Amino acid sequence: MQDWSKLYDAIVDGDDKTSAKLTKEAIEAGEDPSTLISETMVPAMAEVGRLFEIEEYFVPELLLAGRAMKAGLELLRPILAASGVEPTGRIVIGTVKGDLHDIGKNLVVSMMEGAGFEVIDLGIDVPPETFIEAVRDKKPQIVGMSALLTVTMPAIKTTIEAMVAAGVRDGVKIMVGGAPVTEEYAREVGADAFGENASVAATIAKRLCAEAKAA
Repeated sequence: MQDWSKLYDAIVDGDDKTSAKLTKEAIEAGEDPSTLISETMVPAMAEVGRLFEIEEYFVPELLLAGRAMKAGLELLRPILAASGVEPTGRIVIGTVKGDLHDIGKNLVVSMMEGAGFEVIDLGIDVPPETFIEAVRDKKPQIVGMSALLTVTMPAIKTTIEAMVAAGVRDGVKIMVGGAPVTEEYAREVGADAFGENASVAATIAKRLCAEAKAA
């Protein structure tokens, strides 16, 4: 494998145009997409997560890095699909009903994609029925729910209860997060995990996915 450190730098710097250009060059050079992702792109997003955790990076930098990662992944996904390479896992994620905020969710989506997950983003203001339908149709290992407002937090509990009633709860791991959400609240509503921030969420998702596949 050639030295693709400039691609690493482009993702860390949040330069989506350079990321796409270098990814295209790597494809034309015959680089293995899986190796490029695991040895260059995923480590770049891990570094972005580290910088965020030590407060050298903030939300804007995370968003830009996620966009740069996505620019490269969009070119690689068709090749991976054609070769039958499986993603790390599949995640359904959405902001719960009544909540119209998506910045936090979008950060998590970027970090999850950077960690090699296939992400089905349901968007904002997602009712329980849509989560349930997505679990049935997409067969994810993980369902992620986000709430940014205290007044919308109860929708997390309502959604989990609806999943139990519909008989789809036991087949997935549930992660919850958002500004007002705590680990204690996650336990109270029956979630499997709480993600304090986007970087931590990706790490937890890998563990949950492994547990789900082993079950």
